[in-house]
Amino acid sequence: MFNFFKKLFGPGTDFKALQQQGAVIIDVRTPGEFSGGHIKGSINIPVDSIRSKINDIKKKGKPVITCCASGMRSGSATSILKEAGVEAYNGGSWISLQNKIAV
Repeated sequence: MFNFFKKLFGPGTDFKALQQQGAVIIDVRTPGEFSGGHIKGSINIPVDSIRSKINDIKKKGKPVITCCASGMRSGSATSILKEAGVEAYNGGSWISLQNKIAV
């Protein structure tokens, strides 16, 4: 059964390896949510502002991992970034992502 899902959704993303290779983590929640807790070193760019920040993000020249509270807003942000030519990955909820990249 697991192989069925793996074929359907593709192989999992190694977020820890991406981060170790310099990927930027962008938390797309509101500033209020971000101030309530976030991944150390992550950047807060609310999903509503992501389009206006694409050039700044591209200048970093690094892959991007997006996160939010549940994975919905980060999924939208990932799509926007990919459409703009940015290598982007949806990290899902920030708490889940934090657990995946913890040393």
